[in-house]
Amino acid sequence: MIDENGILFVLSGPSGVGKGTVRKELFSRANDLAYSISMTTREKRPGEAEGVDYFYKTNDEFEKLIEAGELLEHARFVNNYYGTPRQYVEDTLQDGRDVFLEIEVQGAMQVKENFPEGVFIFLFPPSLEELKNRIVERGTESQDLVLQRLKKAQNEIDMMDAYDYVVVNDDVDAAVNKVQSIIQSEHCRRERIAKQYKQLLKEE
Repeated sequence: MIDENGILFVLSGPSGVGKGTVRKELFSRANDLAYSISMTTREKRPGEAEGVDYFYKTNDEFEKLIEAGELLEHARFVNNYYGTPRQYVEDTLQDGRDVFLEIEVQGAMQVKENFPEGVFIFLFPPSLEELKNRIVERGTESQDLVLQRLKKAQNEIDMMDAYDYVVVNDDVDAAVNKVQSIIQSEHCRRERIAKQYKQLLKEE
């Protein structure tokens, strides 16, 4: 029997495109996907649990992990580090489960550099006008900040060429269907099957 490793899927795209919404809907349908648990230096909040919400580390511990190359990506927000632990991802993949990571574009580029065998999916807005409406509808940001976010989004859209697939998020159900199709097709890629088959022949 072919013992298939899991695949790392990275969903990314500009702020306001609906990454979180697509990811939540995907996970409500697929119980065989593992969500990549992030690591952070921020304090644990009431109701949160180690290894469920985050892996909690001190600043020193986190910085040692960065130096040792133990993070697939990391960033700093409001004096706290956040990152994706390599060991957790690799262990879960070896157990045969797919790992799904929802992340900003800059983080996705770090993951691509550190784990190029991942599958990178870019979630694309139906139009820049629609993206602007979504950012404005949040109602949490000033006009200046909305313009900054839009400019950043345009720069991130320019990085689309670094991705394997592009999914337009004009309808959440349709977008999730496409992501599920990508997951299925990646497991059927000739290169993956051939590699597993050759390994099986060696073992026999």
